[in-house]
Amino acid sequence: MNLLITGGSGFIGKNIIENFSNGYEIFAPSHKELDLLDEDAVSDYFNKHKIDIVIHCAIKPGHRNASDHTGLLYSNTKMFFNLVRNESRYKKMIYFSSGMVYDPRFYQPKMKEDYFDCHVPEDESAFAKYIISKYIESKKNIVELRVFGIFGKYEDYAIRFISNLICKAIYDLPLTMKQNRLFDYIYIKDLMPILEFFMDDNPKENVFNITPDKSAELLDIAKIIKKTSGKDLPIIVAKEGFGPTYSGDNSRLRNELSKLEFTGLESAVRELYDWYLENKKSIDKEKLLIDK
Repeated sequence: MNLLITGGSGFIGKNIIENFSNGYEIFAPSHKELDLLDEDAVSDYFNKHKIDIVIHCAIKPGHRNASDHTGLLYSNTKMFFNLVRNESRYKKMIYFSSGMVYDPRFYQPKMKEDYFDCHVPEDESAFAKYIISKYIESKKNIVELRVFGIFGKYEDYAIRFISNLICKAIYDLPLTMKQNRLFDYIYIKDLMPILEFFMDDNPKENVFNITPDKSAELLDIAKIIKKTSGKDLPIIVAKEGFGPTYSGDNSRLRNELSKLEFTGLESAVRELYDWYLENKKSIDKEKLLIDK
């Protein structure tokens, strides 16, 4: 099959390209090669390339490390609908969303997919995802994967919790966090068989929480990283108590993939720690000195 991967230079996109480069014809145009905000350019791209599946990972980010926080709603919905209006030219779209669609103001532990639309998010990034999710409800050829926490190589170690603490440990820095909380983290490698399943199959449902079976405390993850490093590093938590839990119920996913196995946190952290050690020269220590 021919795959069009948007956001191929990002964390998830890079891993998808690396994982599926053997066996699939992959098209992953850069922003210079294809501006997803340009509807004519998107249509022309489909005219010139035969695409079977669109894997939509591209996003204008709204996180604290983003260079531009303006136009998030416009950009993220525009990119999506520029792809959707060409749906006659491909068989299926897989859209990467997140738990933000459930509205960060009203998170509950282990939210199910039908908790969606109990609230309309005020956050601009979350509202863009909400609009797209409302549209997907009526579309059988789009699968929405709501990823909560995810970690692995190529993520932004300057701000992403697990990679940030691993890099700090490598440079003998304190392991810092704002506040302890329960989080659903999936290892990037575990995402790949899930993605391939939805590429190949057509389940009855088209929206799925992509979460592990168990949530983890950030403090426990920090302890795993400390143990993995073999160093006596301090763990500093800026604020006492627990922050809001960020977790989703994965029963619907389990109904489709009952034999799916998730990598244990200790094994995943060890593998990622070793990868960062091998690529230590690419880590900018200065980015680790500011807790954002």
